[in-house]
Amino acid sequence: MTGTVASGLAVPWGIAFLPDGSAVVTERDSRRVLRLTPGADGTADVDELGEVVAAAPEVEGGLLGVAVSPDFATDDTLFVYATTNEDNTVFRVTLDGDEFGQPTPMLTGIPKGVIHDGGRLAFGPDGFLYVSTGETGDPGLAQDPDSLAGKILRITTDGDPAPGNPEAGSPVFSLGHRNVQGLAFDESGQLWASEFGDQTFDELNRVEAGGNYGWPEVEGRGGGRGFVDPVQTWSTAEASPSGLAFADGTLWMAALRGQTLWQVPLEGSGTGRPVDLFTSDYGRIRTVVTTPDGDLWIATSNRDGRGEPADEDDRILLVSLG
Repeated sequence: MTGTVASGLAVPWGIAFLPDGSAVVTERDSRRVLRLTPGADGTADVDELGEVVAAAPEVEGGLLGVAVSPDFATDDTLFVYATTNEDNTVFRVTLDGDEFGQPTPMLTGIPKGVIHDGGRLAFGPDGFLYVSTGETGDPGLAQDPDSLAGKILRITTDGDPAPGNPEAGSPVFSLGHRNVQGLAFDESGQLWASEFGDQTFDELNRVEAGGNYGWPEVEGRGGGRGFVDPVQTWSTAEASPSGLAFADGTLWMAALRGQTLWQVPLEGSGTGRPVDLFTSDYGRIRTVVTTPDGDLWIATSNRDGRGEPADEDDRILLVSLG
């Protein structure tokens, strides 16, 4: 069962739930930060909290991911990822009621491009913030251990490299990524990532500390050579994956070009056969998140400048798993 939570949106990119059940939503191109407060009928009131004026939207860059501090009840803190005029930056901002504070840079120097800016944020069960970055259209950066591009980073809430990272003093958790826009932790605490391929294979990866996922040497399964193979691949026409969520023993992967929500059951340390849902029903699907009730919200991305717009605007939909 699906239903519209909110419409009239413009490229909603990040969604994160607050302890009171409302959600913070970022819009990539408008730079707006919204609060969606669901009502009894399943639709949500939409209020603008503020704008991240440092964001400089261009093609795939702009105001991207958002995460809520695990200690939000006491620190009122949000984290957002934005492409600025100089780089990609993770900002920290205080939300006091409806008062959206001044965003403060807490991790800077992530390379930017007009494409492949990554941008997803997710707190792990260890309390550290995981940050996905893209290689900005410069494939060699993904294999450069000294670059923050083409990586998954693991940092503290102060922006410092998290203790226990593969290399002390470095925020890099894994490397060899082309453009990761989906991060999700399963019930065991395992990290999974969805990743855009180039011309052949998109990927779903089981992420391990220090793992090298092959780009640009390998696209899809590479058969060894020190690289970690994806657990699932799709053609780029079937997927072009962005958001990723875990619920009900399953990974749920949003697909842009494929205009699909992929249901990928977990089986042991691997996955079962993926099932495509809602193909072409809602257009490009950018983001999927698990709600506090264990259902899903999905966000469309039909006004992002790619493909043919399927709707008059973008919207967020509820997918009931009950």
